[in-house]
Amino acid sequence: MILNEYGNITKQCWENITKHFSNVELDEFQIMPNHIHGIIIIRNSNQSVGNAYMRSLQTDHWQYRTKMLLSIIVHEFKSAVSRSIRKYNSSFQWQKSFYDHIIRNEYSLFRIRKYIKDNLGNWEDDRNNIK
Repeated sequence: MILNEYGNITKQCWENITKHFSNVELDEFQIMPNHIHGIIIIRNSNQSVGNAYMRSLQTDHWQYRTKMLLSIIVHEFKSAVSRSIRKYNSSFQWQKSFYDHIIRNEYSLFRIRKYIKDNLGNWEDDRNNIK
């Protein structure tokens, strides 16, 4: 993948996440033509960490949702990317929310890392590739 200007902005914002969240480590990451994949490792957090909008236990209380650490991280990342890209393309927009998966063991981590690494090679057959 050869990144264009927007891809480079996205990559830089991803790499800056650890500057804003001291208990976060970044793992495998891949920018795709119309989405991204990345592994975020959260260490020693006393906050809830899941996706505030897509989790199985829903609540209507907005204050609870805004305190979910992973949601905060992704929101800040997407906001930074959006602010930078909209200087050049005012119509840039992310999809709402994000997909998350808790990685519970080394095998799962290995499998997801492999999926992220191999995903770009599968782009030709991806259902989202409009060719």
